[in-house]
Amino acid sequence: MTKYRCTVCGYVYNPEVGDPDSGINPGTSFEDLPDDWICPVCGVSKDQFEKVE
Repeated sequence: MTKYRCTVCGYVYNPEVGDPDSGINPGTSFEDLPDDWICPVCGVSKDQFEKVE
């Protein structure tokens, strides 16, 4: 599964881990995150993330 990095703070969303503090279960792809999901570190929206190659 593809990881995505926050371009503001560097947080990496790992779909294998999810974001349990925000109620996102492991196995949830970045594309399947709710539109209102925000970076758990700095609070920016999904459009501030880039794919990690």
